Amino acid sequence: MPDGEPEKDSVGADTKEDEEHPEVWGSRVIIIHPGSRNLRIGRASDALPKTIPNVIARQNPESEWEEDPHPRPKRLRMEEDSKDDVEDAGDNTPQRRTRGSSRKSAPLAEKEPSGAESSFYTFFNEISQELKLQMRQNKRRVLPNSREGVINHNKKYVPENIKEHNDPYRAEWTSVDTDLLHFVGHEALHIADNSIPRYKLFWPLRDGVFNEHDYVSKRRWHEDVTVILRESFARELNIGPGDYEGLSAVLVIPDLYDRIYVTEMLDLLLREFRFAQVCLFQESVAATYGAGFSSACIVDIGAQKTSISCVEEGMVIPDSRLNLKFGGDDVTAIFTQMLLTNSFPYSDINLLRRYDYLLAEDLKVKYTSLNEADVVVQFHNFHVRAPGEETIKYGFKTYDEIYLAPFSLFHPRILDATDKLRGRRSLWERSYDLYDDVPNDPVSLAQNSLHRPATTIAPATVNEDIEMTDDPSLGIPNRPPGLNLIAPTTGPENTPKTPHGGSPAPDETSDIPEGINHPTLGNSNSKAGGSDPGDPDPEIEALPMLPLDLAIIESIRYAAKGDDKRSKDFFSGILLVGGGSLTAGLNHLLEERLIRQRGSLGNLTISSPPRELDPQVLVWKGASVFGKLTSTNDVWIKQSEYDILNSRVLPYKTLWMW
Repeated sequence: MPDGEPEKDSVGADTKEDEEHPEVWGSRVIIIHPGSRNLRIGRASDALPKTIPNVIARQNPESEWEEDPHPRPKRLRMEEDSKDDVEDAGDNTPQRRTRGSSRKSAPLAEKEPSGAESSFYTFFNEISQELKLQMRQNKRRVLPNSREGVINHNKKYVPENIKEHNDPYRAEWTSVDTDLLHFVGHEALHIADNSIPRYKLFWPLRDGVFNEHDYVSKRRWHEDVTVILRESFARELNIGPGDYEGLSAVLVIPDLYDRIYVTEMLDLLLREFRFAQVCLFQESVAATYGAGFSSACIVDIGAQKTSISCVEEGMVIPDSRLNLKFGGDDVTAIFTQMLLTNSFPYSDINLLRRYDYLLAEDLKVKYTSLNEADVVVQFHNFHVRAPGEETIKYGFKTYDEIYLAPFSLFHPRILDATDKLRGRRSLWERSYDLYDDVPNDPVSLAQNSLHRPATTIAPATVNEDIEMTDDPSLGIPNRPPGLNLIAPTTGPENTPKTPHGGSPAPDETSDIPEGINHPTLGNSNSKAGGSDPGDPDPEIEALPMLPLDLAIIESIRYAAKGDDKRSKDFFSGILLVGGGSLTAGLNHLLEERLIRQRGSLGNLTISSPPRELDPQVLVWKGASVFGKLTSTNDVWIKQSEYDILNSRVLPYKTLWMW
């Protein structure tokens, strides 16, 4: 019997029944991997997990798009410029087809924008010019006026109405019963926005941490997480409330976590669900278990965060951990923004509406690519299936936006960071040491370095060949000076006075050499070196938005600490996981950029999950492998131990230093 399996209470069990129905190894161990968008659960004996949207819909006076009058993404042009660009196709055409026709405007250079619009267009043009230069260097033909042709076509396109009986793929929407106060998962996402009664979506996790903006109390957050887990267990795994006490659970947590998040989830599983025992497992280590690697640099591109960590012999190197606040959702938003800039015919798209969000995700998955061969004028079509309305067929042309949207991972300055971590620390404070009363969340030198003050001016772009410098105080070579590491927030109302990124700024600065300088953008009030024990919750008005390739170099730099052999080992074992890594051509482009930044210093390999395993489920799969091991008894937290010691048991039950 594996150590993950709880002991049976009755010694005199029916052995005949056991022989007829032998228990599958690992079937009594449940693997739980919560994410900002999806929850993945399953038994350790399962080949693949069940994936459920990590969301709950509750009755509310207004749905989320009615509460926020501003559409997403933000509209950057005035409607008066092009009111008559698209003719009415008939009396049955829904209003949403012509609303917001301001995107049907002339090219970017038509007029001088201002504010946020100016920033977007500046960065948009910068990366567009970089792509053209890159294509010319690779001997690819760049046709002139391609974008103008796309805009002119999209302006003139007239959509087509399709009757319901002629639409074989019409959407099935959740039937709303007034007796039901909530819906979970896929059912919640498919509730009509104008349903009666109204329902609002609540996502318990946001940007990899507590979603404190949408919740008014801790109690409601706990209720939602409990309901999502309980109903998911019942529907997907056929596990009822009476079965929990005979099961074990492996909870997958971030590498750079908030202690309060871990203790809250652990308390929920042991006190509310009453699992027999629970084990904590870090995401990057789980990824190496799933891929069969002993050492690797794990790059996990999720929906709302990207985490990078170096794992050596099954242990995460603490100082290598990076948590960047961008991911697949940001690519979806910027792709939609770029489509609107090029006169996208469905100009009323609003990512706050559920059917529009599902549509935008589908367009991103189908059409975005980081292969230069795909950067040509192409015609596509799609269908808008709104609840209670006829299906509308649209056609549109694309050019370089299909490449530039995922390319934003290497140019995160173009991403909208104004709503990141909104409401942070409004419900849960930071974790403090019981004896010293100072913050004791885990720290990483790589993450803390992002909040160092600037002493040099950042370059205009970060894609240029950067001169590398040495850091003799740490023995860490190849440090790019003057990196653009921080994306600013727009104002104090959107910026909590607390460390960002799921981890605090450093509590002590003596370990970080003075020679390491990182610039910040905007008016950042972050203190040099991070938080002071006397001021445990410093004001940091910036978010870590380091380009993906430079973030990998930064993580490996702190992991190797000047050891060339370790550095080469990590560069030769970079593993991409997460849904964001599914973008076509990402591996090849990332390898090119790393070679350009690092030079030809040994082998460099960007790996994908082996055995054609979906990178979205690799972390869960690795945790399921761990849950079936027979030599992990010391890491399981049992009910009796937790009842006596509470969270004080964690230093004795984790595979890393708690």
